[in-house]
Amino acid sequence: MKKTTRMSALALVTAAGLTLTACGGSTGPATDSGSGGSGGAAAGGDCASEEVFCVGLVTDMGNVDDKSFNQSAWEGAQAAAQKIEGAQTKYIETTDTKDYASNLKQFTDAGYDVVITVGFLMAEATTAAAQSAPNTKFIAVDQPQETTVANVSGLVFPEDKAGYAAGYLAGLLTKTDKLGQVLGMKIPPVEKFALGFTAGAKAANPKASVATVYHPAGDNAFSDPVWGATTARQQLGQDVDVVFGAGGKTGNGALGEVAKASGAGTSVFCIGVDTDQWETVPEARPCLVTSATKLITQGTTELVNQAHDGSFKGGDFVGEAGLAPYHDLESAVPADVRTKVGQIVEGLKNDTVKTGVSLG
Repeated sequence: MKKTTRMSALALVTAAGLTLTACGGSTGPATDSGSGGSGGAAAGGDCASEEVFCVGLVTDMGNVDDKSFNQSAWEGAQAAAQKIEGAQTKYIETTDTKDYASNLKQFTDAGYDVVITVGFLMAEATTAAAQSAPNTKFIAVDQPQETTVANVSGLVFPEDKAGYAAGYLAGLLTKTDKLGQVLGMKIPPVEKFALGFTAGAKAANPKASVATVYHPAGDNAFSDPVWGATTARQQLGQDVDVVFGAGGKTGNGALGEVAKASGAGTSVFCIGVDTDQWETVPEARPCLVTSATKLITQGTTELVNQAHDGSFKGGDFVGEAGLAPYHDLESAVPADVRTKVGQIVEGLKNDTVKTGVSLG
């Protein structure tokens, strides 16, 4: 048999960053643990064999280099494979939601050991594929497991806590008492970010109002930077001075628009999502005060390792979420604000601060 826990930690780092413990598509080049990068021929091992450990990833709508959750999961897969002898990785980019099943089948038919599926919208297809391929382990990013399937681990996060911390910061930073959110499709992980952000903002500043706009449902909900930029521009025109962009490339479009605004980084700010977007969306740096993060890379790496060492379990694996460092805009955040936000993050960590968010 080829080699195949739940983590419910809520961690915190306040200086280097604040951490809370949440297709007929294109195919990427295969990589192996010895190549250290891309290279198809070097990774041509038989995934059905005992000697080769294969990890496949199917993106949600959008590219593997979306600078957000698809990219974070792919980086996690690669990081794990680099330390597993005989491991190789490959991705498929979904271009149409109707192709989820066929994309997954490409990997299961080839005998892949692990398949990573990225995004809440892939839950149904993931469950079906797992039931058809019981010897393959599935890492289901942003897909809570309502019933336990032995070979599916849902990588989930407390997005409401990260959103709350980001909203609390925004509520203290705003001078106009007007905040905005430019979001992807209204699905549970995005909604938890949004409701947490609003709750945190109101807790910090009861006078604050929050304009919340979700992208209309559709295949481009997380890959529409033009819509994101247009929506952010509209909010800036209504005196919003802090914008939370949460929705893959759609949210990135909002961040880029705020970065071009007069006063970016001094009187107008933006907040990123999923990963530390200071690193992935450099064009947003003029306004990017922090990001509400989900440590997808680390969670994916851990689950791939579990699949390899035999400790993999079905059910939910709760990853870490939090706030990224302030980076070059730290001086724009008053010391007392940094202190208060740190206290809130600590309270969220030990559950003395409640977000009040419920999707039920």
